[in-house]
Amino acid sequence: MHALDYWQLALFVGLLALLTKPLGGYLERVLTADGRTWLDPLVKPLERLTYRLMGVRSDTEQGWREYTVAMLVFSAAGCLFTYAILRLQYYLPFNPQGFAGLAPDLAFNTAVSFTTNTNWQSYAGESVMSYFSQMVALVIHNFTSAATGIAIAAALVRGIARPAAATVGNFWVDVVRTTYYLLVPLAFVFAIFLVSQGCLQNFQPYTKARLLEPMKVSVAKVDANGKPVVDAAGSAVMEEQTVTEQTIVQGPMASQLAIKMLGTNGGGYVNANAAHPFENPTPLANFLQMLAIFAIGSGLTHFLGRQTRNPGHGWSIWLAMMVLFVGGVLVCGWAEGQGNPIHQHAGVAVADGNMEGKEVRFGVFNSALFATITTAASCGAVNAMHDSFTPLGGLIPLFNMQLGEIIIGGVGAGLYGMLVFVILAVFIAGLMVGRTPEYLGKKIQAFEVKMAMLSLLILCLAILGFSAWAAVSAWGLAGLSNRGPHGLSEILYAYSSCVANNGSAFAGLNANTPWYNTTLGLAMLAGRFLMIVPIMALAGSLGRKKIAPAGGGTFPVSGGTFVLLLLGTVLLVGALNFLPVLALGPVVEHFLMLQSRVF
Repeated sequence: MHALDYWQLALFVGLLALLTKPLGGYLERVLTADGRTWLDPLVKPLERLTYRLMGVRSDTEQGWREYTVAMLVFSAAGCLFTYAILRLQYYLPFNPQGFAGLAPDLAFNTAVSFTTNTNWQSYAGESVMSYFSQMVALVIHNFTSAATGIAIAAALVRGIARPAAATVGNFWVDVVRTTYYLLVPLAFVFAIFLVSQGCLQNFQPYTKARLLEPMKVSVAKVDANGKPVVDAAGSAVMEEQTVTEQTIVQGPMASQLAIKMLGTNGGGYVNANAAHPFENPTPLANFLQMLAIFAIGSGLTHFLGRQTRNPGHGWSIWLAMMVLFVGGVLVCGWAEGQGNPIHQHAGVAVADGNMEGKEVRFGVFNSALFATITTAASCGAVNAMHDSFTPLGGLIPLFNMQLGEIIIGGVGAGLYGMLVFVILAVFIAGLMVGRTPEYLGKKIQAFEVKMAMLSLLILCLAILGFSAWAAVSAWGLAGLSNRGPHGLSEILYAYSSCVANNGSAFAGLNANTPWYNTTLGLAMLAGRFLMIVPIMALAGSLGRKKIAPAGGGTFPVSGGTFVLLLLGTVLLVGALNFLPVLALGPVVEHFLMLQSRVF
């Protein structure tokens, strides 16, 4: 890493810190049913009309069960709506390329992916999705799934902050207000900025450009149904084709790109994602996209501090997140900056580090920074090929997701995931000093610890269970581009990404098969909804408790001691679950790489 890389990292963290307080204050006004914002004169009539059309009473709150049921019903309806659009795409408008409807397994995977805020893509967007599908089936979820995550976080914070309360808010009000007052205005402004940088926003048909020199390429052979053809060993059958023209993608790109970053959705309009010059045209656009990924999640930590009347607690959680984030950037940046020793032994110059799979406009450090940010949050947008990272460089994105995306995390999901670790940290502190654990004046008892552990066990079991199933199955091994430890990392990364609702991929895995599409879809559902239910039960249980005044023996939840305890809990409880499989994957591959072994 060079001096400028450290300065860029410092600038990023500094700007994020400056945005955190104003965004947290605004979030508090948005997530208060009668909160006032500067958008009220314009948006308030639309908000009231929405409640009237939905039959919702905005002045009535829900208990945690009603809140959870409303969230599940809303998500299920959105998933079915998206599935129908993707299957019927050919018959719907704004399809100048005449794209056919998606296969059932791919439509299921995609509908679940965008409903759960994962945005995993087993397809190339520019060659599969119509403009209507991109704008309606997918972009709508970019708003609603992000708003749902923020709503769940708000409900948990209310449960923590309110004394002896039977309700945690109104799901419909939280989603509507978050969408109208936060996500839509921010996305509108950010989309205009992206257009100013050169990002596309139109409805024109794709442009064809004839090549001056035709070129021959080797591509995977597909059958009449578009499925890859494999040989007896399960490897892809390749065929040679002559390319005489290039297709230049068009369409409404900036509008989808803005909310995919702000809502930590991910999911590229084109297959090359944020490495494509139409999606990520300039270094300034690249930097602000990274900042947008973290912005709302960072603001939610200050929202927590304001709601609990303990700003220091919010900043302590933010600091713990930043320590984990900066550590990940430094390790990933160092590993990629060292380059690949196999290239060095072959006499290849590696002065700029490992440039394999990197966009030359951004270079090694910006690729490492982007990879760490997008997997620290549940975004999944990428500006480099993670499959081409060095083993230790690829370990960091994998490790970030296996922690449960709690380093800022997805909008809302990162905060409520980190609060699970806070509950466990406070419980451990209470055991160490021989007192009944308390968190902000509320006693932490067996039920709260069970719900916290249940959410973490679901994450662990889903990732390791699905990965183990794929690793010993013919359908799982057939999708691999590499064998050995790197192949294990490809499988592990896919299920870690889906269970953590991230959506990024190593990209060396062919996951567009019925088995992978189905199991990855189930992994996304488990990572989103099976974790939310115990977290909402936790919110309801904490909300019913009275707040006791702090005493001399009360463990403080702000300051350096708390930050260290929280970091230790995250690393010991969260990370040790995955240490054995990481040792068999990227760690083994690193040592074999030093011996010039490739896979």
